[in-house]
Amino acid sequence: MDIFYSALVFLHMIGLAGIVAGFLMQVITGNAKSTKVLLHSSLLQLVTGLALVGVAEMAGDPEMNHVKVGVKLVIALAVVILGVLNLRKPANRLATAAGVLAIVNIGVAVFW
Repeated sequence: MDIFYSALVFLHMIGLAGIVAGFLMQVITGNAKSTKVLLHSSLLQLVTGLALVGVAEMAGDPEMNHVKVGVKLVIALAVVILGVLNLRKPANRLATAAGVLAIVNIGVAVFW
């Protein structure tokens, strides 16, 4: 189970890197292909985050903070929605908002 959990964490971090990379690619270069990177990475991070919570719940983790998980879920859903909107009509402000929210989500994970 530890290997599965570690693999999920690894994929979760790959998703985070993809969100930040897609955000930077779109803002710096104006590349329209980066919209797919942002969307797929945000979906990867959402799915792996939900799987991580599920694995922690199955393991009976007594330190699970459900308020923190709820806040992170709302932020992750907002990033996915911004990714979808950005795919339909690319705009630097949507990519910037998604990137900033992803970084806020890191802050919630680390400091809460």
